[in-house]
Amino acid sequence: MIRAEHIKFDYIRRDGEDNVIAVETAVNDVSFEVKPGEFVAILGHNGSGKSTLARHINALLVPEEGTMYVDGIDTSEKDMVWEVRKRAGMVFQNPDNQFVSSVLEEDIAFGLENAQVPEREVTSKVKAALELVGLEGYEKRSPSSLSGGQKQRAALAGVLALNPEILIFDEATSMLDPKGRREVLAEMKKLRDCGKTVVMITHDVEEAVLADQVILMGRPNGQKDPNTVLAQGSVREILTDSRLLIQAGIVPPMAVRMYEDLKLVGIELNRCPLTKEELAEALCRWKSEN
Repeated sequence: MIRAEHIKFDYIRRDGEDNVIAVETAVNDVSFEVKPGEFVAILGHNGSGKSTLARHINALLVPEEGTMYVDGIDTSEKDMVWEVRKRAGMVFQNPDNQFVSSVLEEDIAFGLENAQVPEREVTSKVKAALELVGLEGYEKRSPSSLSGGQKQRAALAGVLALNPEILIFDEATSMLDPKGRREVLAEMKKLRDCGKTVVMITHDVEEAVLADQVILMGRPNGQKDPNTVLAQGSVREILTDSRLLIQAGIVPPMAVRMYEDLKLVGIELNRCPLTKEELAEALCRWKSEN
């Protein structure tokens, strides 16, 4: 579904006369694969290149070197850009940047009309998209009147109306309060359960716990090296490896830190927990056995 092969991308700064004054390599030699129907978290600290990578998946950026394939399409093929974006929709960090109308149903219809969806189908697709994100009845509302979580769900509805197989969430919860964050994360899990491929860009390890797979981004040997993939694997494999996470500048999950602290004082749990619920269960089992 998504395959990156040795991707490199540079940000180039120019002066007023278009002369190059600085070149910063954002990502280098990045390779990974995401299978259909997977929920994958691309995890890394701020500046680790994860958002740059996300923008390659729907051809907002194209590699300087290497190749990004989406559903078998090379994203650098200029005449295939819209085909890529039909397959991979993106929800950005700030939902206000995605709204183009002061009426929600018109905003969602705008994307459908640009995709040349027949007019007779637009109304039903708008309604279905709003129902998917739990905003039925909000058709006439202004996006500005919604809460943060509702805005992100409305932005998601605009993407879902086009029915892409891949949903990319680029730090989509970072500006939300806890309630709004829970709403958007619940939508991600629901989409995965419906068979969609979900890619979540995040610096929050507690959010990454919800995914099936983790792609960990960072600099392998300190600040002099460009960002690349440090590891890819199952959530449990990556997020219980404290040494690897710390190398990437990521604080391990609370349950993992507690497991290691307990181990230091002689309390050995049967396995390293990932969530608070798993930690509580492991502690109860340990208490009953000791």
